[in-house]
Amino acid sequence: TPQWEEVSGYDENLNTIRTYQVCNVFEPSQNNWLLTTYIDRRAAQRIYVEIRFTVRDCASIPSVLGSCKETFNLYYLETERAVSEGIKGVEYWANAPFLKVDTIAADESFSQVDFGGRLMKVNTEVRSFGPLSKGKGFHLAFQDLGACMSLLAVRVFYKKCPSVVQNFAFFPETLTGAESTSLVIARGSCIPNAEEVDVPIKLYCNGDGEWMVPIGSCSCKAGFEPDNGNVCRACPQGTFKSFQGAGLCQQCPLNSRSTIEAATLCGCRNGYYRGDMDKAEDVCTSVPSAPRNVVSVVNQTSVMVEWHPPRDIGHREDLSYNVLCRRCHSNERRACQPCDDSVAFIPGKQGLKETMVEISKLRAHTSYTFEIQAVNGVSNKSPYPAQQLSINITTNQAAPSVVPIMHQVSSTSRSFSLSWPPPEQPNGIILDYEILYFDKSLSSSLNSSMVQSKIPNVVLEGLRPGTGYVVQVRARTVAGYGAYSKDMLFQTLTDGKW
Repeated sequence: TPQWEEVSGYDENLNTIRTYQVCNVFEPSQNNWLLTTYIDRRAAQRIYVEIRFTVRDCASIPSVLGSCKETFNLYYLETERAVSEGIKGVEYWANAPFLKVDTIAADESFSQVDFGGRLMKVNTEVRSFGPLSKGKGFHLAFQDLGACMSLLAVRVFYKKCPSVVQNFAFFPETLTGAESTSLVIARGSCIPNAEEVDVPIKLYCNGDGEWMVPIGSCSCKAGFEPDNGNVCRACPQGTFKSFQGAGLCQQCPLNSRSTIEAATLCGCRNGYYRGDMDKAEDVCTSVPSAPRNVVSVVNQTSVMVEWHPPRDIGHREDLSYNVLCRRCHSNERRACQPCDDSVAFIPGKQGLKETMVEISKLRAHTSYTFEIQAVNGVSNKSPYPAQQLSINITTNQAAPSVVPIMHQVSSTSRSFSLSWPPPEQPNGIILDYEILYFDKSLSSSLNSSMVQSKIPNVVLEGLRPGTGYVVQVRARTVAGYGAYSKDMLFQTLTDGKW
């Protein structure tokens, strides 16, 4: 309005400034309005106004009327657009729906005009208003009711919490709330190459534009490490990180390497492996070499086998041994076949921790090959068979088993010819056979006769015609005789029959 004048002056530092002044203290009933241009609120709900001004002390003005004031009023008007210049008259302001912010008084006033600034008392006051919601912007209005004052500067601003990375989560710029005590929730999102740890991820923006009360967090995912607290950096070549979290990338373990960035695992070099239960941080290991210095002690149909551990156990602590048993019919390996299930191994034949095993229930006078394998937790990863050491043994001879059956080849009234197959388990070299026979009618073996034969057949002579004879046979090796066969009955012919 005409009562406010825009003039040039000086601030307290003698800098030239443009000010708005009003000083109609000698005229009563003052109502002078100064309106700002339209101000876009930019979605802010609470606005702050910083005012720098000076006020003349009414007592220092001679002959002033009682209408002299040392205060002024601050108003605002929410609108969708700027108020037209054509309606900025006194009548409009008198009826406009302005909302009063505050009556502003000077903390200090001056009594002598001195534009050099030596005696001027500059006041700075900050006021806020809100919530704003009715329009896209607003006008500010300064109402003078009879003061002698100057507006040196007006700064209009709102407060916001700046965008920030905290706990590896990004929070966007967030405006403060409608009240100075409001807390505005800002939802966060994990920065690149980070993953959620706790949800939801949020911060609160308080009325002073400060972040507070962090909830939830993110952390760098596997293959990435924290850098300066706000970046997840890829692990360089030769390093790895196998887990999500705050840990740093580590050098690849022994016998492994990584040829890419952001590795979560270092691959084992050729000939080295990781076991099923090994961790990414564990060194890569190899299979053991073969056992050494195997020896055996044979005791009839059992054998004690002992050996020394491998020279190279593959940098592991889970070494064990497997024992393979083969029964052989000749010195050629292809003539061997797996041992029967009846063969016993003490303490076992798989996963042995000790360097010895007792093998029993073997066949007598039989050749065997025992293969001692050294294995560990990565043997199943290698494309090659386990390293092993073999030993060949032959069990001692034993008494042969029973002759299973006898056959009558021919007979006369005074004799008959018999044959039989060798025992199923000769348990050595058959030296000869012993044949026991007696007249069935005597019902006793006390009157039996005995003959020997080096071959599996015999002719029994001097027999009675038409008589039945009970016959038994047994075989002998250097270990002695086996058991007699079961009783078998054979008949001579009667006289006159052929």
